[in-house]
Amino acid sequence: MAREQRLDPEVEVLWEDFHAEVNVPSEQLRQWLLTRGSGEEAFGPDPDLDLPEPGRQILAVLRKRKVDLTPADVAVMRMAVDRIRSLVDEKPGDVDDEWRYALLDLGHDVLVER
Repeated sequence: MAREQRLDPEVEVLWEDFHAEVNVPSEQLRQWLLTRGSGEEAFGPDPDLDLPEPGRQILAVLRKRKVDLTPADVAVMRMAVDRIRSLVDEKPGDVDDEWRYALLDLGHDVLVER
């Protein structure tokens, strides 16, 4: 029989906030990060290791179950939520590519309706 694990209520709220702000599915985020990380150097033997930060860390959290979170994962979720909200608050008059790409790097697509 599986043992029920209880999480800190603050982590529960953060989990919900993280998944509300990171609105790009994990495979789509991975493809975006691979595109952003490609260049003259191309990829090494493990392409996931060459993904740009913090996107790689966000992707790792997206692939986890809530009960498997580590303190480092909680820090990544908190950073992602804070940075996404900060960038959204700084929205330029016209949605420009640089601003949108900065959000996409964090797993947030402003063109996805909530």
